[in-house]
Amino acid sequence: MNPDVIVIGGGAAGMMAALTAAGNGAEVLLLERNQKVGRKLYITGKGRCNLTNDCTVEEVLRHTPQNSRFLTSAVARFPPSAVKDFFEGLGVPLKTERGNRVFPQSDRAADIIDALFLALRRAGVELVEDRAVEILAGERVTGVKTRRGSWRSGAVILATGGVSYPLTGSSGDGYRMAAELGHTIIPPKPSLVPLVSPDEACARMQGLSLRNVALRVKNQKGKTLFHEQGEMLFTHFGVSGPLVLSASAHMRDFAKEQYTLWIDLKPALEEKTLDARLLRELGENPNRDFHHVLEALVPRSMVPVLAERSGIEPDRKANSVTREQRRRLLELLKGFPIAVSGPRPVEEAIVTSGGVKVGEVDPRTMESKRVPGLYFAGEILDVDAYTGGFNLQIAWSTGRAAGEAAALAARERR
Repeated sequence: MNPDVIVIGGGAAGMMAALTAAGNGAEVLLLERNQKVGRKLYITGKGRCNLTNDCTVEEVLRHTPQNSRFLTSAVARFPPSAVKDFFEGLGVPLKTERGNRVFPQSDRAADIIDALFLALRRAGVELVEDRAVEILAGERVTGVKTRRGSWRSGAVILATGGVSYPLTGSSGDGYRMAAELGHTIIPPKPSLVPLVSPDEACARMQGLSLRNVALRVKNQKGKTLFHEQGEMLFTHFGVSGPLVLSASAHMRDFAKEQYTLWIDLKPALEEKTLDARLLRELGENPNRDFHHVLEALVPRSMVPVLAERSGIEPDRKANSVTREQRRRLLELLKGFPIAVSGPRPVEEAIVTSGGVKVGEVDPRTMESKRVPGLYFAGEILDVDAYTGGFNLQIAWSTGRAAGEAAALAARERR
């Protein structure tokens, strides 16, 4: 078999590209180095697969800090509503949760992967477990060389992902193969990644999960780069959790910038209202130790840290807390600072920022402007978004665009 289209990479973008190309009449070969397709999908959404966000095209682009304009055409042609229809058409009932996050009703990522796998089989896509090592090309693409041999084809879709989560097969091979054909690779950096902090308080509060807090990121000039409400987690190295992962996408230059996280522990209360509550708690418990009063306001493992930073001894009686000390406590409750020294390694990132320079790719077809017959889809491109299903939406949309264009080109070559 010399297929019309070869897709390299059996992740979200690759499977969508293969299905789309086959659905448009092309003979398709899908090369995947793992025994099973969709390995990274198994770990998305904490194993539940947050497959898109139920929002408008404009909202998808607003939640894409890196090269969102490049995605306008692809997302407009295959928006979140179409993604939902697609998967429900494959027999996977969906549900929408907080933040418009879309999941399978079963809460099982495996249901999404199984549905895609069966669809690939039904569409006649040939699945081959092999690792691509080179894209063969002269004036245009002519095929793919793998560890086991070679395949001839006039269209190749590169959908190998980035370098995050290497155990799922994201080795950076796609960057190398694209570079060998003359493409510029923006150096990959971690995005949607836990953050390292030099603040020893993080380790003291290790394992503490904060819910319904607001997180603000500021640079050294005091400019707010991110502000959102949600959940976060203290760890032995710093901080993690959904809020932190989203915030990390805005912290892109640790070499030149210094960043500080500010946690509002009581975002539902204005300072004046919170101060009144503090006065009431202290006044109603005049002879109780301060740390007992504080336990009514924050999780127990945070009490020693807040007491220390507010300058109030834990065993001080509530009725002896001074106005200045109460003011300091109020400031901490509304803005608890955590210095950040950098991200965790790129291998721990949910997605990779960086990749194939989008100026070298046609945004309508995902075809290379340098090598005819070469297409890109998914995380290999220099685009990345926040958490909430937006990165998978990008994978589906770019995979769809690449599959349609590659199949059309194959028909024209016949």
